[in-house]
Parts: sequence; C-alpha cells; structure tokens
Amino acid sequence: MVGGVALARDGEIEAAGVAVTRVEFRPATGAVLDAYVATGEWEGRAGGYAIQGRGAALVRAISGDYLNVVGLPVALLLDLVPGLQAGSA
Repeated sequence: MVGGVALARDGEIEAAGVAVTRVEFRPATGAVLDAYVATGEWEGRAGGYAIQGRGAALVRAISGDYLNVVGLPVALLLDLVPGLQAGSA
C-alpha cells in the first residue's frame, strides 16, 4: 500500500513524501472471507480490512511501516518534520 504525507505552511507545501508498505495476505477460503465480512469490521476501511483488528488474521506478513497500513506513515512524518523546522530558521 502507498501512503503519503505533505506538510504545508501558509498554503505552500514545504515537505512531502511517500511510504510504501507491502502487505502479504494468507490464502483464505470463501468461508473465512464470508466470516470476516459478517463481522462488519471491513466497512469504511481503506482496502476493506482492518489490520489492527480481526483483519490481522488475514495477513501473513508486512514489509515496511505498519502504521502506514493503519492510516498514517508516522516514520515518514517524523523524517519530514526536521526538514520543515530547518527551513523555518
């Protein structure tokens, strides 16, 4: 999955970046997927699952920033903030 962050000041983008996290899913039978759909947890979720909830059982492995999958690539954000602060000096 791809997540992005842009930091702006006075309407101008000061810093931006992209984080890529690979998510590998387990093979799943129709019954397993039907059971997950029946939970309703997938509703309103990007990608149709919640890795931080019951959807974790569908995932075999991730490579990259877990928090990117959850919703905000925090490691990327922290990498961008020092550059923004340095630009304000």
